[in-house]
Amino acid sequence: MNLDRRTFLTAAAGVATTMAASTRAAAGSRIRIATEEAFSTREHMRAMKALVDAHPEVTRFDYKLWRMITGNLQADTPKRLLDFAELRLPEMDRHGVTMHVLSLTSPGVQMLDRDVAVGVAESTNDELAEVIARYPGRFAGLATVAPQDPERAAKEIERAKTKLKLNGIVINSHTNNEYLDNPKYWPILEAAEACDMPIYLHPRTPSDQMRAPMDDYNMGSAFWGYGIETSTHFVRVMMSGAFDRFPNLTFVLGHMGEAVHFWIWRLDYMSRPGVQRGETPIRRLPSEYLRRNLRITTSGQENPAALRYSIDVLGVWNVMWAIDYPYQETASAVRFMDTAPLTEAEREAIYWENARRVFNIQSIGA
Repeated sequence: MNLDRRTFLTAAAGVATTMAASTRAAAGSRIRIATEEAFSTREHMRAMKALVDAHPEVTRFDYKLWRMITGNLQADTPKRLLDFAELRLPEMDRHGVTMHVLSLTSPGVQMLDRDVAVGVAESTNDELAEVIARYPGRFAGLATVAPQDPERAAKEIERAKTKLKLNGIVINSHTNNEYLDNPKYWPILEAAEACDMPIYLHPRTPSDQMRAPMDDYNMGSAFWGYGIETSTHFVRVMMSGAFDRFPNLTFVLGHMGEAVHFWIWRLDYMSRPGVQRGETPIRRLPSEYLRRNLRITTSGQENPAALRYSIDVLGVWNVMWAIDYPYQETASAVRFMDTAPLTEAEREAIYWENARRVFNIQSIGA
């Protein structure tokens, strides 16, 4: 659901009053919903291990990462990805985190062969729904889909919404070096809009077209390449006219919006008639799509100046808090948001009110 500032303020005033009293007791003095929190399953781990083991010659970062993750499932990262009760929930409780919005860790199923990917996506979503049911009010979830088969991905979006009651979709940037602006993937966008399921566009290693400058200095990782890949992907979708075709479609970008909105003035300036606009099918200025169709999260970007800029440019109703568990520290993410120079209304909106609305979360807290 896309809201302007007036609609947000009207809705927030009523919702915050009615929900806060019933949920604060369960979550302590403050409600905190973390919106980019990774998990995995045993089946997903097995599929990824089989993939990287079959291609020992491939050195790009996706493969390096998954050789590390699957090399020892008793290491800290894989244990935290697979666990909910023994590690994750106690850490949430220690730091006053009310809820994780769970998503299958990058690159999800998008490196797998099509039929394997479809099967792992479906089983992952089934397991995710079971976890949410087992711990009511503590977890929400984003459905995994396999863009390798757009028609089946669209059907899985509908199943995730209507049967599994999940809260959105996660897609890990490119699939086979292709992006969602390609009309072959638009059944996914159509289904996401029809089901009111926001698409969290999460990073992965840059596509082959972008890789060459990223192969040195570990630049293809979260250090640099992840954000460049994902921001480029989103801008391609925006400039393709997808948001004119699907005006109620919502995308979510983590890591303080992958810096897309820091270019908002120049995107508009370079889109003026005679410069860029005539070469693309878009009907509006990029800034209008950024404010209407984009939500951002703070995952892994604990920078008060960047947060203030994001609020001022996009509107506080478009910003959500995230930790990026288990890849970032919970304590640090909580401390950042607790101490950021915000009004209390802004802090409440970013900590939980926006997430509840964007992801249609019905139950918060134990």
